[in-house]
Amino acid sequence: MLQIAKYCASGNDFVIFHTLNGADRSGLARILCDRQNGIGADGLIILLPHETYDFEWEFYNADGSTASMCGNGSRACAHYAHRFGLAEANMEFLTGAGVIKASVEENMVQSDLTPPFVINDEIVEYEMRWWLIDTGVPHLVTFDADMGNFDIEMARTLRHKYNANVNIAHVQSNGAIQVRTYERGVEDETLACGTGMAACFYRASIEDSVADNARVYPKSGETLYLGLDEGTITFKGEVKGIFETFWRE
Repeated sequence: MLQIAKYCASGNDFVIFHTLNGADRSGLARILCDRQNGIGADGLIILLPHETYDFEWEFYNADGSTASMCGNGSRACAHYAHRFGLAEANMEFLTGAGVIKASVEENMVQSDLTPPFVINDEIVEYEMRWWLIDTGVPHLVTFDADMGNFDIEMARTLRHKYNANVNIAHVQSNGAIQVRTYERGVEDETLACGTGMAACFYRASIEDSVADNARVYPKSGETLYLGLDEGTITFKGEVKGIFETFWRE
């Protein structure tokens, strides 16, 4: 019997639990994340003990595939870890992309993401200029698309061609950024993607389109705060615990 919690971070939702032993839980992820026959979520996060850090995680997408990093997931699991006494308000935990620092203040959580880097800034697809950026996982980013018309078939084609998440973005006149994301593992547009927002912010920062701190709005409409601190992207926003229940594994 598992005691599990459901969390939402800016429209990204996750099923989270902690246990002592690692295992292949891809099948469980597909069951729990199913929105008709399970709890329903974009991903499953399992927290495990670690000798050096506060904990480490196993992260599964809704289709059972694994991912090295998830920005919103990092904030959700940090809140969960603090709430259930697994970590202090300031913590460090290990992901597949590296060590994440996070801080929790009530329902506001900040994660310091792994160092970003540009893989390719000269991609042209569908008459649009794309950058391929790694912010823990790879993301295609364009600022040339129509924000009101996210072509899902185009995004699906690019996702498979580049094995990356796909983002369209727009910098508003006030310096805020709108972002829409097609995510691997979910295989559709999601309401928010933390590493996707980070990738869009990072490209805009390199191109001097935004300041070192900016508000970012995903499809959910919630407000996220992203910044650059000595090359590290800081990612802050509200996290909500939705409910807790038991599940017979």
